[in-house]
Amino acid sequence: MSYPFSEIEERWQRYWQENGTFRTDVHDTSRPKCFVLDMFPYPSGDGLHVGHPEGYTATDIVARYRRHCGYNVLHPMGWDAFGLPAEQYAMKTNVHPSVTTERNIGNFRRQLRSLGFSYDWDREVNTTDPSYYRWTQWIFLTLYNAWYDTRVQKARAIDTLVQEFATSGCAALGTPANYEGPEWGFDAAAWNAMSALDQQQVLTNFRLVFEHEIPVNWCEGLGSVLANEEVDEWVKKGYSVERRPMRQWMMRITAYSERLLAGLETLNWPASTVDMQRNWIGKSEGAEITFVSEAGISLSVFTTRPDTLFGVTFMTLAPEHAAVDELATPGQRAAVDQYRRQTSFKSERDRQADTEKTGVWTGSYAINPASGERVPVWIGDYVLAGYGTGAVMGVPAHDERDFAFAETFGLPVLPVIAPDPASPEYQGVLAGGQCYTDAGTMINSGAFDGMHSEEAKWKIVESLGAAARRTVKYKQRDWLFSRQRYWGEPIPIVKYDSGLVMPLEMSELPLVLPEMAEFKPSGSTESPLALATEWLNVEHPVYGHGRRETNTMPQWAGSCWYYLRFLDPANTETVVTHDLERHWLPVDLYIGGAEHGVLHLLYARFWHKALFDLGYLSTDEPFRRLVHQGLILGEDSQKMSKSRGNSVNPDAVVAEYGADAMRLFEMFMGPLEMTKPWSTKGVEGLRRFLNRVWRMVVGDEEAEVAALVTDRAMTLDEERMLHTTIQKVTEDIEALRFNTAISALMVFVNEFINVAEKPRAAMEAFVRLLSPFAPHIAEELWSRLGHGGGVANQPWPEFDPGKITVDEVEIVLQVNSRIKAKTVVPAGTEANELERLALEHDSVRYLIAGKTVRKVIAVKDKLVNVIAS
Repeated sequence: MSYPFSEIEERWQRYWQENGTFRTDVHDTSRPKCFVLDMFPYPSGDGLHVGHPEGYTATDIVARYRRHCGYNVLHPMGWDAFGLPAEQYAMKTNVHPSVTTERNIGNFRRQLRSLGFSYDWDREVNTTDPSYYRWTQWIFLTLYNAWYDTRVQKARAIDTLVQEFATSGCAALGTPANYEGPEWGFDAAAWNAMSALDQQQVLTNFRLVFEHEIPVNWCEGLGSVLANEEVDEWVKKGYSVERRPMRQWMMRITAYSERLLAGLETLNWPASTVDMQRNWIGKSEGAEITFVSEAGISLSVFTTRPDTLFGVTFMTLAPEHAAVDELATPGQRAAVDQYRRQTSFKSERDRQADTEKTGVWTGSYAINPASGERVPVWIGDYVLAGYGTGAVMGVPAHDERDFAFAETFGLPVLPVIAPDPASPEYQGVLAGGQCYTDAGTMINSGAFDGMHSEEAKWKIVESLGAAARRTVKYKQRDWLFSRQRYWGEPIPIVKYDSGLVMPLEMSELPLVLPEMAEFKPSGSTESPLALATEWLNVEHPVYGHGRRETNTMPQWAGSCWYYLRFLDPANTETVVTHDLERHWLPVDLYIGGAEHGVLHLLYARFWHKALFDLGYLSTDEPFRRLVHQGLILGEDSQKMSKSRGNSVNPDAVVAEYGADAMRLFEMFMGPLEMTKPWSTKGVEGLRRFLNRVWRMVVGDEEAEVAALVTDRAMTLDEERMLHTTIQKVTEDIEALRFNTAISALMVFVNEFINVAEKPRAAMEAFVRLLSPFAPHIAEELWSRLGHGGGVANQPWPEFDPGKITVDEVEIVLQVNSRIKAKTVVPAGTEANELERLALEHDSVRYLIAGKTVRKVIAVKDKLVNVIAS
């Protein structure tokens, strides 16, 4: 008979909720802690499909297992609920985003509860709740009021910098990169004499949060800036996106590039994710070299190959480079303007794609500081203003990208590094018809000819004096933090008519979103908040009239720190109590999609390190162990999506097969990290397994046949099977090998289901082993075995290695590969002894009589095969 899953699952879910079974006492330090975290979901209107619960099931198994092992487990859930889809829906329907968001959350919560996940729902957080985003705003202001002191390699309060300027000026600090403001080099007197606006401008160059004009992805139809990773999605939906310079809020994550790199060495993360972050940060050691145009305009380039400097035959600038307007000659102005306009409609990803190179000559030349030669200055969309200096030196003989550009526009190719003369590429390189990117012997490089290129690299830099300097650059750029949306965290900043930009006082938080009649774009580059005039305008007794910041924060903001709030969700005094974060951090296991391997995880690490520097946290990294679950594809082996029509709703699966069967199937499909296709037939197979489990412990109630469970002692074989299963399941859960753990449970059932009189000790241990995987049926079986109080907090069974050891084993005796007999021998009997025993066995002797033994194959503890003819 089938076990009555619908009745059982509903009953035990209600029991857990009413009894607070999974409520965590975070102040209990008497037991070891285990913080198990999911990447919390964005509650879309489509609800969950069966791919979503895979990671949640994995964390739930670990959380339940750790509870069985005596740990104090924190396993929370919440909602990353700000986002553009809700606002787009509001624009179309004029239904407030909070209404649709709350409705979607309710559906997600119901679906997650129906799967029996052991979340502490008392700790549920929602990034759109003002009581939550009050602290997101607090973190924003905390970082705004901080700077990164490179002398001690940590963030400090901005007041310490103000005090230093006021007492000793800026003498002890190097000039900030891309410095904007009053002339650098001021002393204390000059600082104290500066206007408040000038001081504000100086500090902007240091703050971890600052405003800056940069090229951004502007979408007119959405009325918003898009992150690079959002562009393709909205272009596919029919929106156009163009690059245009806008003043935006930024976060100075680049200050932490080296710390973020170093921290990767301490983490138990997938190697692929570590590599992704390392490549995203993109540390390069090289030289910054200054070319000067014939009109006297300085153009800096960064290169990791200064040994190729004599081979520069052109320069390429990003179309957005600040010097382009000055460099464009009257004859080239129209072509330059047209090209820049065309480029503005390309995403950065498109610009960096490996396609035919495009560009336009500015009409100007610069002087190569090594050779003194004139080189034309071009603009090309493959160069990005935000990477490096926004300018590259073109060395087509030794850079594939430059070679392609030179071929396209007929620019000269000058080899300056020769390969080994014996190599087949030697003649092609010297003739300028082939690109050579490796090290070699310097040629066409003046005094450096004949040197090995590695030796010449830094000697060339030294020879250029003030025109070059060794430096380290990072590909990573500062975090664009502004979005022109309504549905996001308001940025707690006021801009006054005097030019002063002032943060709100911490006591004024949260700055709550205003109620609005409609949510359409403002008609300018500001968000819809610009239309909320009563909310927008501020009168201050000292600063006068001002306007609130109309940009809101990106969706990433709320997800950067939610793991902290789970520790202390009701705290109104601080973001998290020190005692709690000190005890519970870092997170012990974090499971989520590999698509968040860079941005979310990098942003969270950045905020965590900054808060650590400033004394609010006691750990330097947030997540100790990270695992990415693989994708569950549709039954057509394509990614599940509404548009493909291949999504499977878990509600339907649970209704037909039960939550336990679905949980087991998602873990049984294969290793957690693998991509695998969904199979509804596969769920049916796991339901049949659960039916067998039910018959093993309860019996067939429909046939009125009860299973007989008694207190009898187990046989040696039964003990061996039980303890082997305990060992296998325990080790597999520890290693997140859930599919093989389930296989071990199946083997156990196969061994015991037909035993007439089941030993109680074996059945009770099995139910506890099953509990993390199929908690509903485990609870019911535990109750049927005569226990109250539920199985969720019962101690985990321990295996005895002595019970697993086998004294004797049965081996198979084969003649010409056919089984002819069996015999029992001491475990571990050596092959030569097995051969002797087999040849002396009566059955074997009879069958090989009169024949010649050609070969004997003996496998320890398994078989002996006698080949005779």
